[in-house]
Amino acid sequence: MADFTSEFWNYYVALISLVSMAGCGVFLWLQSRKRVAVSAGGTTETSGHVWDENLTELNSPMPRWWIWMFYITVIFSLVYAFLYPTLGSYAGYLGWKSTGAYQEELQKAEAEYGPLFAKYQQQDLKVVAADPQAHAMGERLFLTYCAQCHGSDARGGKGYPNLTDRDWLYGGDPEVIKTTLMAGRNGIMPPQGEALGPDVVNVAHYVLSLSASAAADPIKVALGKPKFAVCAACHGPDGTGNPALGAPNLTDKIWLYGGSLETIMETISKGRNNVMPAHKDFLGEGKVHVLAAYVWSLSNSAPQK
Repeated sequence: MADFTSEFWNYYVALISLVSMAGCGVFLWLQSRKRVAVSAGGTTETSGHVWDENLTELNSPMPRWWIWMFYITVIFSLVYAFLYPTLGSYAGYLGWKSTGAYQEELQKAEAEYGPLFAKYQQQDLKVVAADPQAHAMGERLFLTYCAQCHGSDARGGKGYPNLTDRDWLYGGDPEVIKTTLMAGRNGIMPPQGEALGPDVVNVAHYVLSLSASAAADPIKVALGKPKFAVCAACHGPDGTGNPALGAPNLTDKIWLYGGSLETIMETISKGRNNVMPAHKDFLGEGKVHVLAAYVWSLSNSAPQK
């Protein structure tokens, strides 16, 4: 990898770029020097190519305005390469950087909106959820940073929780939601295929029976019930889950990956691994506070102000 960090490559890129720009100008100049001969009758010579019996290709020069447009393009590229970072490690005469422009834009946004987020951060999350302006801000944050996984309507999808149904893996209190957004979550369902062996299908039928599914076979349910002890450590003996671990409730007919027998067997056998990324460093606590209030409001009625 050291070969690709050598200073040689900066000169290589700069040389290729300059030669290409200058070469375009020279090539254009050489082509524009040629004059097209005109016959005594005032007609232009042809290239000698004829199609469809009488469709003749004329040897006409390019319009002068077109040639000058290309000259201007070459000149513009040389000026741009001088002013902006184009040639290898050369920073450009103006010293402009895309990262610098981005940071400048962030600073302007922070100066304008920072005090507003700071004001909401001092308020209780339920109070923030009831504020129309904060709600609109939270909605925009959600659509920008959360809708890719949870959907624009927040109803989720396969592997992504529905945020509107009050079914929470880690609890639905406002502060818990904020903790989830700040620090993220890593939900792991360990694979039990080797531990259960052929009893995977029996345990799957028992899991279906916990939500009163008609697809549960009574005989396999009876065989799977004692084997469910492997799962009870996280989901509880009655299958109602454990928010402290993020273990879902298996009795409410709400399935993160689907409630078919095949899907439940796949989950038991192979396990699942879900990651909710942390947003503290990315958004900052002020924005997360407003976003958490909005997410809480999706399944709760905020108190009227």
